[in-house]
Amino acid sequence: MEKQDFNQRVLSGETWADFCDALKEAGELVNAEAAPIDAFTRAEGYRYLTRMLRAGLESFLEFGDSSFPSLRCPVHETIKMGADNPDNYYQSASINPQFDYKITGTRGTVDYLGFGTVINRYSTGGGMKTDGFLDSRDMEIGPDGRLEVIVSQKKQAGNWLPMGPETNSINVRQTFQDRDNETRAEIKMVRVGAEGDRPEPLTPEKLDRALQGAVQFVKNTTGLFEAWAEGFLPTTNEVAPADQNFCQAIGGDPNIYYFHSAWELADDEAMVIEAKSIPECQTWNFVLQNWWMESLDYRHHKIHFNKHTASYEEDGSVKIIVAHQQPDHPNWVETAGHNRGTLCWRWIGAQEHPPVAARVVKFSEL
Repeated sequence: MEKQDFNQRVLSGETWADFCDALKEAGELVNAEAAPIDAFTRAEGYRYLTRMLRAGLESFLEFGDSSFPSLRCPVHETIKMGADNPDNYYQSASINPQFDYKITGTRGTVDYLGFGTVINRYSTGGGMKTDGFLDSRDMEIGPDGRLEVIVSQKKQAGNWLPMGPETNSINVRQTFQDRDNETRAEIKMVRVGAEGDRPEPLTPEKLDRALQGAVQFVKNTTGLFEAWAEGFLPTTNEVAPADQNFCQAIGGDPNIYYFHSAWELADDEAMVIEAKSIPECQTWNFVLQNWWMESLDYRHHKIHFNKHTASYEEDGSVKIIVAHQQPDHPNWVETAGHNRGTLCWRWIGAQEHPPVAARVVKFSEL
């Protein structure tokens, strides 16, 4: 499209009208055939679309310049997607494999810090493929906790995070076991050689392309995870091993083995989840989610446990109770007003991945 065409699209309002029309079309995803049809789930679905829109606008309009990357937090308390982990502090930035980048900062004390370069195709419905990965445990860290990582296609000395010819994004995961007492890594990222440069002002073309990209992100990301949730229905009320290849294809951490399922509980029921064997691992994690694969509101409810926060049985096993009301057990996961949704169990940094059992009982039988 010629530059003049972009100018005219903005001047005529066509850019905005097309964006609004496409956004209205995206709203039909909430009415997916297999999705629950109750008003509560629909309301959460429409809220989910607003959250995906915010994520898309930040990614494509506000932080889409790979010449001046900014490590931002794209998933948090009010933007959630794809079985987000409340123990994580997520960061991402747009990058271009034709450039080299430098990450600097301090390691902090957070239990897990991992860097990944990826081909992010969420906006086209293609998921996310990891090109390169670097675990802080394999990095050179200064005695004062300072770190430096070079991100490039060409191999570098020291801490090197490789890119491929199609890499377009970097993901950083910081996983806490004890948020109250661990300190987050403080890091920033710059393009090598960008000293003194400034980003170009917004243009009609940048606006047009960014709005198109944002709405495609809403449609394709929402569709991807809604279809995934539908795929969990055959294992409802189980903790079933996921297709690990698929998990990696949509951006899963290479250090994690995932379990995903759907769940449904009547008002007088509870789910008892038991991990009889706990392998040697960096940590483990259980999270309760809604139908849209969003973690439930962990700001106000206890909806997840990990290796540090859970209480253990005398034999070293772990029992977790998912229930609408508080049971006589310390590992209570609240349903936060939900009767159905999805769930996720993670073994993180484990060489073995033992099964996790689940059963539904009457609350009165606990």
